[in-house]
Amino acid sequence: MSTETFTLPDVGEGLTEAEILAWHVAVGDDVAVNQVIVEVETAKAAVELPCPYDGTVAALLVGEGETVQVGAPIISVTVGADDDAGGTAAPEPSAPESSAAEEGSGSVLVGYGTSAARTGRRRRRSTTPDTAPPPAPAPADARTAASRPGPPPATPPVRKMAKDLGVDLAAVAFDGDRIRREDVRRHVEATTGGNGTSAPAVPTPETPVSDERRVPIKGVRRATAAAVTASAFTAPHVTEFVTVDVTAMTETVERLRAHPAFADVRVTPLLLVARALLSAVRHFPDINARWDEENQEIVHPRAVNLGIAAATPRGLVVPNVKDAAALTLVDLARALADLTTTARDGRTTPEQMAGGTITITNVGVFGVDAATPILNPGEAAILCFGAVRRRPWEYRGEIALRDVTQLSLSFDHRLVDGELGSRVLARVAAVLADPAGELLLD
Repeated sequence: MSTETFTLPDVGEGLTEAEILAWHVAVGDDVAVNQVIVEVETAKAAVELPCPYDGTVAALLVGEGETVQVGAPIISVTVGADDDAGGTAAPEPSAPESSAAEEGSGSVLVGYGTSAARTGRRRRRSTTPDTAPPPAPAPADARTAASRPGPPPATPPVRKMAKDLGVDLAAVAFDGDRIRREDVRRHVEATTGGNGTSAPAVPTPETPVSDERRVPIKGVRRATAAAVTASAFTAPHVTEFVTVDVTAMTETVERLRAHPAFADVRVTPLLLVARALLSAVRHFPDINARWDEENQEIVHPRAVNLGIAAATPRGLVVPNVKDAAALTLVDLARALADLTTTARDGRTTPEQMAGGTITITNVGVFGVDAATPILNPGEAAILCFGAVRRRPWEYRGEIALRDVTQLSLSFDHRLVDGELGSRVLARVAAVLADPAGELLLD
Protein backbone atom coordinates (compact mmCIF):
# COMPACT_ATOMS: atom_id res chain seq x y z
CA MET A 1 0.00 0.00 0.00
CA SER A 2 1.26 3.47 -0.87
CA THR A 3 -0.01 7.03 -0.90
CA GLU A 4 0.07 8.94 -4.17
CA THR A 5 -0.32 12.72 -4.41
CA PHE A 6 -2.18 14.22 -7.37
CA THR A 7 -1.02 17.70 -8.39
CA LEU A 8 -2.98 20.39 -10.21
CA PRO A 9 -2.30 19.78 -13.92
CA ASP A 10 -1.84 22.34 -16.66
CA VAL A 11 -5.26 22.18 -18.31
CA GLY A 12 -4.07 24.03 -21.38
CA GLU A 13 -3.14 27.47 -22.74
CA GLY A 14 -0.20 27.73 -20.34
CA LEU A 15 -2.43 28.65 -17.40
CA THR A 16 -0.54 28.91 -14.12
CA GLU A 17 -3.24 28.62 -11.46
CA ALA A 18 -6.84 27.60 -10.76
CA GLU A 19 -9.45 28.00 -8.05
CA ILE A 20 -10.96 24.93 -6.40
CA LEU A 21 -14.70 25.30 -7.02
CA ALA A 22 -16.06 22.04 -5.59
CA TRP A 23 -14.78 18.69 -4.41
CA HIS A 24 -16.84 15.69 -5.54
CA VAL A 25 -15.16 13.32 -3.06
CA ALA A 26 -14.38 13.31 0.66
CA VAL A 27 -11.72 11.72 2.85
CA GLY A 28 -12.33 7.97 3.02
CA ASP A 29 -14.17 7.73 -0.32
CA ASP A 30 -13.12 5.06 -2.81
CA VAL A 31 -12.13 6.50 -6.20
CA ALA A 32 -11.40 5.01 -9.61
CA VAL A 33 -9.25 6.07 -12.54
CA ASN A 34 -10.98 8.76 -14.64
CA GLN A 35 -13.62 9.41 -11.97
CA VAL A 36 -14.33 13.16 -11.72
CA ILE A 37 -13.08 14.26 -8.31
CA VAL A 38 -12.96 18.06 -8.41
CA GLU A 39 -14.15 21.07 -10.40
CA VAL A 40 -11.69 23.93 -10.83
CA GLU A 41 -11.97 27.35 -12.44
CA THR A 42 -9.08 28.63 -14.49
CA ALA A 43 -8.76 32.04 -16.07
CA LYS A 44 -10.50 30.55 -19.11
CA ALA A 45 -13.28 28.28 -17.90
CA ALA A 46 -14.54 25.80 -15.32
CA VAL A 47 -12.99 22.34 -15.79
CA GLU A 48 -13.71 18.96 -14.18
CA LEU A 49 -10.59 16.94 -13.35
CA PRO A 50 -10.53 13.11 -13.29
CA CYS A 51 -8.58 11.00 -10.84
CA PRO A 52 -5.45 9.21 -12.13
CA TYR A 53 -5.58 6.51 -9.44
CA ASP A 54 -7.65 3.64 -8.07
CA GLY A 55 -7.76 3.80 -4.31
CA THR A 56 -9.10 5.63 -1.26
CA VAL A 57 -8.99 9.37 -0.63
CA ALA A 58 -6.42 9.94 2.13
CA ALA A 59 -6.52 13.74 2.28
CA LEU A 60 -7.88 16.80 0.46
CA LEU A 61 -4.91 19.15 0.56
CA VAL A 62 -6.72 22.28 -0.64
CA GLY A 63 -10.08 23.65 0.43
CA GLU A 64 -12.89 24.91 -1.76
CA GLY A 65 -12.44 28.54 -2.73
CA GLU A 66 -8.64 28.40 -2.55
CA THR A 67 -6.44 29.26 -5.53
CA VAL A 68 -3.48 26.99 -6.21
CA GLN A 69 -0.58 27.00 -8.63
CA VAL A 70 -0.15 24.43 -11.39
CA GLY A 71 1.97 21.63 -9.98
CA ALA A 72 0.75 22.07 -6.40
CA PRO A 73 -0.57 18.93 -4.61
CA ILE A 74 -4.35 18.96 -4.18
CA ILE A 75 -5.32 15.43 -3.10
CA SER A 76 -3.65 12.29 -1.71
CA VAL A 77 -4.94 8.82 -2.60
CA THR A 78 -4.01 5.56 -0.89
CA VAL A 79 -3.51 2.90 -3.56
CA GLY A 80 -2.71 -0.80 -3.44
CA ALA A 81 -3.91 -3.61 -1.18
CA ASP A 82 -4.18 -2.91 2.53
CA ASP A 83 -3.31 -6.11 4.39
CA ASP A 84 -3.78 -4.42 7.74
CA ALA A 85 -7.24 -3.04 7.02
CA GLY A 86 -9.49 -3.19 10.01
CA GLY A 87 -9.88 0.21 11.49
CA THR A 88 -6.37 1.60 11.53
CA ALA A 89 -5.84 5.12 10.29
CA ALA A 90 -4.11 5.65 6.96
CA PRO A 91 -0.59 7.09 7.06
CA GLU A 92 0.02 10.78 6.71
CA PRO A 93 0.04 11.82 3.01
CA SER A 94 3.44 11.73 1.40
CA ALA A 95 5.31 14.94 0.82
CA PRO A 96 5.03 16.81 -2.47
CA GLU A 97 8.34 15.30 -3.59
CA SER A 98 6.48 12.06 -4.41
CA SER A 99 3.88 13.83 -6.54
CA ALA A 100 2.37 12.26 -9.61
CA ALA A 101 4.07 14.95 -11.68
CA GLU A 102 7.47 13.47 -10.83
CA GLU A 103 6.65 9.77 -10.64
CA GLY A 104 4.61 9.50 -13.84
CA SER A 105 1.16 8.48 -12.72
CA GLY A 106 -0.25 7.68 -16.14
CA SER A 107 -2.80 10.48 -15.74
CA VAL A 108 -5.06 11.13 -18.68
CA LEU A 109 -4.77 14.86 -18.12
CA VAL A 110 -2.58 17.38 -19.93
CA GLY A 111 0.95 17.96 -18.58
CA TYR A 112 1.57 18.79 -14.97
CA GLY A 113 3.37 22.13 -15.33
CA THR A 114 6.63 23.19 -13.78
CA SER A 115 5.70 25.75 -11.16
CA ALA A 116 6.79 25.11 -7.59
CA ALA A 117 4.22 23.32 -5.46
CA ARG A 118 3.02 25.05 -2.39
CA THR A 119 2.36 23.37 0.91
CA GLY A 120 -1.30 22.53 1.40
CA ARG A 121 -3.22 21.74 4.53
CA ARG A 122 -3.18 18.02 5.35
CA ARG A 123 -5.82 16.05 7.17
CA ARG A 124 -5.48 12.57 8.64
CA ARG A 125 -7.90 10.03 7.27
CA SER A 126 -10.38 8.65 9.77
CA THR A 127 -12.27 5.37 9.60
CA THR A 128 -15.37 7.04 11.07
CA PRO A 129 -17.88 7.73 8.26
CA ASP A 130 -19.59 11.11 7.72
CA THR A 131 -23.04 9.56 8.02
CA ALA A 132 -24.40 10.76 11.33
CA PRO A 133 -26.30 8.89 14.07
CA PRO A 134 -29.15 10.69 15.84
CA PRO A 135 -27.92 13.87 17.58
CA ALA A 136 -26.52 13.26 21.02
CA PRO A 137 -25.27 15.54 23.79
CA ALA A 138 -21.72 16.77 23.33
CA PRO A 139 -19.14 14.64 25.17
CA ALA A 140 -17.80 16.05 28.38
CA ASP A 141 -14.30 16.28 26.92
CA ALA A 142 -15.46 17.88 23.66
CA ARG A 143 -13.52 20.92 22.45
CA THR A 144 -13.97 23.54 19.76
CA ALA A 145 -11.74 24.34 16.81
CA ALA A 146 -11.09 27.74 18.35
CA SER A 147 -9.21 26.00 21.16
CA ARG A 148 -6.64 24.50 18.82
CA PRO A 149 -4.32 26.05 16.23
CA GLY A 150 -5.08 26.01 12.53
CA PRO A 151 -8.36 25.99 10.60
CA PRO A 152 -11.34 23.91 11.79
CA PRO A 153 -10.70 20.25 10.82
CA ALA A 154 -13.63 19.25 8.60
CA THR A 155 -14.18 17.70 5.19
CA PRO A 156 -15.58 19.80 2.32
CA PRO A 157 -19.10 18.26 2.60
CA VAL A 158 -19.22 19.16 6.28
CA ARG A 159 -17.94 22.66 5.53
CA LYS A 160 -20.68 23.10 2.94
CA MET A 161 -23.31 21.86 5.37
CA ALA A 162 -22.10 24.37 7.97
CA LYS A 163 -22.06 27.18 5.42
CA ASP A 164 -25.62 26.40 4.30
CA LEU A 165 -26.78 26.43 7.92
CA GLY A 166 -24.87 29.60 8.80
CA VAL A 167 -22.70 27.80 11.36
CA ASP A 168 -19.21 28.97 12.32
CA LEU A 169 -17.16 25.78 12.46
CA ALA A 170 -14.74 27.37 14.92
CA ALA A 171 -17.55 27.37 17.51
CA VAL A 172 -18.63 23.74 17.00
CA ALA A 173 -17.75 21.35 19.83
CA PHE A 174 -16.35 17.98 18.72
CA ASP A 175 -14.23 15.06 19.85
CA GLY A 176 -11.92 12.90 17.79
CA ASP A 177 -9.78 14.24 14.98
CA ARG A 178 -12.32 16.33 13.04
CA ILE A 179 -15.77 17.90 12.98
CA ARG A 180 -18.53 15.64 11.67
CA ARG A 181 -22.09 16.15 10.51
CA GLU A 182 -23.56 15.14 13.84
CA ASP A 183 -21.40 17.78 15.57
CA VAL A 184 -22.83 20.47 13.31
CA ARG A 185 -26.40 19.21 13.86
CA ARG A 186 -25.87 19.12 17.62
CA HIS A 187 -24.50 22.69 17.53
CA VAL A 188 -27.53 23.91 15.56
CA GLU A 189 -29.95 22.32 18.01
CA ALA A 190 -28.08 23.76 20.98
CA THR A 191 -27.99 27.30 19.59
CA THR A 192 -31.42 27.50 17.95
CA GLY A 193 -33.62 25.22 20.00
CA GLY A 194 -33.89 22.77 17.13
CA ASN A 195 -35.48 25.11 14.58
CA GLY A 196 -32.72 24.40 12.03
CA THR A 197 -31.46 27.93 11.60
CA SER A 198 -28.63 29.59 13.41
CA ALA A 199 -29.20 32.89 15.10
CA PRO A 200 -28.03 35.86 13.03
CA ALA A 201 -25.12 37.82 14.36
CA VAL A 202 -26.16 41.07 16.03
CA PRO A 203 -23.99 44.04 14.98
CA THR A 204 -22.19 45.71 17.85
CA PRO A 205 -20.21 48.94 18.03
CA GLU A 206 -17.07 46.77 17.91
CA THR A 207 -18.21 45.11 14.63
CA PRO A 208 -19.71 47.90 12.49
CA VAL A 209 -21.76 46.95 9.44
CA SER A 210 -19.94 47.83 6.23
CA ASP A 211 -21.78 49.86 3.61
CA GLU A 212 -19.89 48.23 0.77
CA ARG A 213 -19.54 44.76 -0.71
CA ARG A 214 -16.10 43.46 -1.67
CA VAL A 215 -15.53 40.69 -4.19
CA PRO A 216 -12.08 39.12 -4.73
CA ILE A 217 -10.68 39.66 -8.22
CA LYS A 218 -9.93 36.17 -9.49
CA GLY A 219 -10.72 33.60 -12.16
CA VAL A 220 -12.31 34.83 -15.38
CA ARG A 221 -12.72 38.39 -14.07
CA ARG A 222 -9.00 38.75 -13.32
CA ALA A 223 -8.03 37.22 -16.66
CA THR A 224 -10.41 39.56 -18.51
CA ALA A 225 -9.06 42.60 -16.70
CA ALA A 226 -5.48 41.68 -17.53
CA ALA A 227 -6.32 40.91 -21.16
CA VAL A 228 -8.25 44.09 -21.96
CA THR A 229 -5.68 46.24 -20.16
CA ALA A 230 -2.85 44.70 -22.16
CA SER A 231 -4.87 45.03 -25.38
CA ALA A 232 -5.85 48.65 -24.77
CA PHE A 233 -2.28 49.75 -24.00
CA THR A 234 -0.53 47.60 -26.60
CA ALA A 235 -2.65 47.83 -29.75
CA PRO A 236 -3.49 51.34 -31.03
CA HIS A 237 -7.27 51.15 -31.34
CA VAL A 238 -9.32 52.88 -34.02
CA THR A 239 -13.12 52.59 -34.09
CA GLU A 240 -15.35 53.43 -37.06
CA PHE A 241 -19.15 53.53 -37.21
CA VAL A 242 -21.85 53.09 -39.82
CA THR A 243 -25.64 53.28 -39.54
CA VAL A 244 -27.49 50.92 -41.84
CA ASP A 245 -31.06 50.00 -42.83
CA VAL A 246 -31.34 46.30 -41.95
CA THR A 247 -35.01 45.79 -42.75
CA ALA A 248 -34.04 43.17 -45.33
CA MET A 249 -31.96 41.42 -42.70
CA THR A 250 -34.84 41.15 -40.21
CA GLU A 251 -37.14 39.91 -42.97
CA THR A 252 -34.55 37.28 -43.91
CA VAL A 253 -34.34 36.13 -40.29
CA GLU A 254 -38.11 35.51 -40.31
CA ARG A 255 -37.91 33.56 -43.59
CA LEU A 256 -35.07 31.42 -42.29
CA ARG A 257 -37.01 30.61 -39.11
CA ALA A 258 -39.80 29.25 -41.29
CA HIS A 259 -37.46 27.27 -43.53
CA PRO A 260 -37.45 23.48 -42.97
CA ALA A 261 -33.64 23.38 -42.87
CA PHE A 262 -33.70 25.51 -39.69
CA ALA A 263 -36.53 23.64 -37.97
CA ASP A 264 -34.29 22.49 -35.10
CA VAL A 265 -32.04 25.57 -34.95
CA ARG A 266 -32.61 28.96 -33.34
CA VAL A 267 -32.09 31.71 -35.91
CA THR A 268 -31.17 35.21 -34.67
CA PRO A 269 -29.84 38.37 -36.31
CA LEU A 270 -26.42 37.42 -34.96
CA LEU A 271 -26.29 34.58 -37.49
CA LEU A 272 -26.57 37.00 -40.39
CA VAL A 273 -24.12 39.44 -38.83
CA ALA A 274 -21.64 36.57 -38.51
CA ARG A 275 -22.16 35.58 -42.13
CA ALA A 276 -21.74 39.19 -43.23
CA LEU A 277 -18.43 39.50 -41.35
CA LEU A 278 -17.21 36.23 -42.86
CA SER A 279 -18.07 37.65 -46.29
CA ALA A 280 -16.03 40.75 -45.50
CA VAL A 281 -13.06 38.60 -44.42
CA ARG A 282 -13.30 36.62 -47.64
CA HIS A 283 -13.14 39.87 -49.67
CA PHE A 284 -10.50 41.49 -47.44
CA PRO A 285 -8.46 38.66 -45.85
CA ASP A 286 -5.85 41.03 -44.39
CA ILE A 287 -8.34 41.87 -41.62
CA ASN A 288 -7.92 38.31 -40.32
CA ALA A 289 -4.46 38.76 -38.87
CA ARG A 290 -2.39 39.15 -35.72
CA TRP A 291 0.74 41.06 -34.74
CA ASP A 292 3.74 38.94 -33.74
CA GLU A 293 5.84 41.34 -31.69
CA GLU A 294 8.59 38.85 -30.88
CA ASN A 295 9.30 37.92 -34.49
CA GLN A 296 8.27 41.29 -35.96
CA GLU A 297 5.83 39.65 -38.36
CA ILE A 298 2.20 39.99 -39.36
CA VAL A 299 0.60 36.54 -39.22
CA HIS A 300 -2.34 35.65 -41.48
CA PRO A 301 -4.14 32.47 -40.31
CA ARG A 302 -5.63 30.33 -43.04
CA ALA A 303 -8.83 29.67 -41.05
CA VAL A 304 -11.29 32.19 -39.66
CA ASN A 305 -11.98 31.24 -36.05
CA LEU A 306 -14.94 33.49 -35.31
CA GLY A 307 -15.15 34.63 -31.68
CA ILE A 308 -18.43 35.59 -30.01
CA ALA A 309 -18.16 37.70 -26.86
CA ALA A 310 -20.53 36.19 -24.30
CA ALA A 311 -21.60 37.50 -20.91
CA THR A 312 -21.64 34.70 -18.32
CA PRO A 313 -22.11 34.54 -14.53
CA ARG A 314 -18.32 34.23 -14.23
CA GLY A 315 -17.63 37.23 -16.48
CA LEU A 316 -16.88 37.89 -20.15
CA VAL A 317 -15.63 34.97 -22.23
CA VAL A 318 -14.90 34.83 -25.96
CA PRO A 319 -15.18 31.27 -27.30
CA ASN A 320 -14.86 30.85 -31.04
CA VAL A 321 -16.27 28.80 -33.89
CA LYS A 322 -13.39 26.99 -35.55
CA ASP A 323 -13.01 27.52 -39.31
CA ALA A 324 -16.35 29.31 -39.42
CA ALA A 325 -15.96 30.34 -43.05
CA ALA A 326 -16.10 26.69 -44.13
CA LEU A 327 -19.55 26.12 -42.54
CA THR A 328 -22.90 26.25 -44.30
CA LEU A 329 -25.43 28.72 -42.95
CA VAL A 330 -27.29 25.94 -41.13
CA ASP A 331 -24.11 24.56 -39.58
CA LEU A 332 -23.01 28.06 -38.58
CA ALA A 333 -26.36 28.58 -36.85
CA ARG A 334 -25.91 25.34 -34.90
CA ALA A 335 -22.34 26.21 -33.96
CA LEU A 336 -23.32 29.66 -32.69
CA ALA A 337 -26.19 28.24 -30.66
CA ASP A 338 -23.98 25.56 -29.08
CA LEU A 339 -21.23 28.07 -28.36
CA THR A 340 -23.44 30.63 -26.61
CA THR A 341 -25.36 28.00 -24.62
CA THR A 342 -22.15 26.35 -23.44
CA ALA A 343 -20.68 29.72 -22.45
CA ARG A 344 -23.71 30.80 -20.44
CA ASP A 345 -23.80 27.45 -18.66
CA GLY A 346 -20.16 27.88 -17.66
CA ARG A 347 -19.05 24.82 -19.62
CA THR A 348 -16.72 26.49 -22.13
CA THR A 349 -13.44 24.59 -22.44
CA PRO A 350 -9.99 26.17 -22.82
CA GLU A 351 -9.79 24.71 -26.32
CA GLN A 352 -12.94 26.59 -27.34
CA MET A 353 -11.36 29.82 -26.10
CA ALA A 354 -8.07 29.37 -27.90
CA GLY A 355 -7.08 30.43 -31.40
CA GLY A 356 -9.67 33.11 -32.17
CA THR A 357 -8.86 35.35 -35.15
CA ILE A 358 -11.70 37.92 -35.28
CA THR A 359 -14.62 38.64 -32.95
CA ILE A 360 -18.22 39.88 -32.81
CA THR A 361 -19.75 41.51 -29.75
CA ASN A 362 -23.51 42.00 -29.65
CA VAL A 363 -24.45 44.90 -27.39
CA GLY A 364 -27.85 45.16 -29.07
CA VAL A 365 -29.23 42.34 -26.92
CA PHE A 366 -28.95 44.75 -23.97
CA GLY A 367 -30.75 47.56 -25.80
CA VAL A 368 -27.51 49.47 -26.46
CA ASP A 369 -27.11 51.30 -29.77
CA ALA A 370 -23.32 51.34 -30.16
CA ALA A 371 -19.98 50.81 -28.42
CA THR A 372 -16.24 51.11 -28.97
CA PRO A 373 -15.13 47.57 -28.06
CA ILE A 374 -11.60 46.64 -27.04
CA LEU A 375 -9.88 44.08 -29.20
CA ASN A 376 -9.69 40.50 -28.06
CA PRO A 377 -5.92 40.17 -27.41
CA GLY A 378 -4.00 38.99 -30.44
CA GLU A 379 -6.73 39.82 -32.96
CA ALA A 380 -6.79 42.62 -35.53
CA ALA A 381 -10.49 43.55 -35.39
CA ILE A 382 -13.75 43.27 -33.47
CA LEU A 383 -17.20 44.05 -34.89
CA CYS A 384 -19.88 45.51 -32.61
CA PHE A 385 -23.57 44.99 -33.45
CA GLY A 386 -26.02 47.46 -31.88
CA ALA A 387 -29.73 47.32 -31.18
CA VAL A 388 -32.12 47.17 -34.14
CA ARG A 389 -34.69 49.95 -33.86
CA ARG A 390 -37.70 51.01 -35.90
CA ARG A 391 -36.91 54.54 -37.16
CA PRO A 392 -37.97 57.01 -39.83
CA TRP A 393 -35.58 56.46 -42.74
CA GLU A 394 -35.31 57.55 -46.34
CA TYR A 395 -36.39 54.64 -48.54
CA ARG A 396 -36.84 54.91 -52.31
CA GLY A 397 -37.15 58.65 -52.14
CA GLU A 398 -39.68 58.70 -49.30
CA ILE A 399 -39.65 58.65 -45.50
CA ALA A 400 -40.69 55.30 -44.08
CA LEU A 401 -40.37 53.35 -40.85
CA ARG A 402 -37.44 50.97 -41.27
CA ASP A 403 -35.33 48.64 -39.10
CA VAL A 404 -32.07 50.47 -38.48
CA THR A 405 -28.92 49.52 -36.54
CA GLN A 406 -25.45 50.85 -35.93
CA LEU A 407 -22.31 48.85 -36.53
CA SER A 408 -18.84 49.69 -35.27
CA LEU A 409 -15.50 48.15 -36.06
CA SER A 410 -12.49 48.51 -33.76
CA PHE A 411 -9.17 47.53 -35.27
CA ASP A 412 -5.45 47.49 -34.51
CA HIS A 413 -3.97 50.38 -36.49
CA ARG A 414 -0.60 48.61 -36.63
CA LEU A 415 -2.22 45.94 -38.78
CA VAL A 416 -5.18 47.66 -40.37
CA ASP A 417 -5.10 50.99 -42.19
CA GLY A 418 -8.14 53.24 -42.24
CA GLU A 419 -8.95 52.23 -45.81
CA LEU A 420 -9.01 48.52 -45.04
CA GLY A 421 -11.06 49.02 -41.89
CA SER A 422 -13.55 51.19 -43.76
CA ARG A 423 -13.91 48.69 -46.59
CA VAL A 424 -14.52 45.82 -44.19
CA LEU A 425 -17.18 47.74 -42.27
CA ALA A 426 -18.83 48.90 -45.49
CA ARG A 427 -18.94 45.32 -46.78
CA VAL A 428 -20.63 44.07 -43.60
CA ALA A 429 -23.19 46.89 -43.85
CA ALA A 430 -23.87 46.15 -47.53
CA VAL A 431 -24.52 42.45 -46.87
CA LEU A 432 -26.92 43.20 -44.01
CA ALA A 433 -28.75 45.81 -46.08
CA ASP A 434 -29.23 43.32 -48.93
CA PRO A 435 -28.51 39.77 -47.77
CA ALA A 436 -30.30 37.88 -50.55
CA GLY A 437 -27.22 37.12 -52.64
CA GLU A 438 -24.81 36.45 -49.79
CA LEU A 439 -27.02 34.38 -47.51
CA LEU A 440 -28.43 31.80 -49.89
CA LEU A 441 -28.89 28.40 -48.29
CA ASP A 442 -25.99 26.21 -49.26
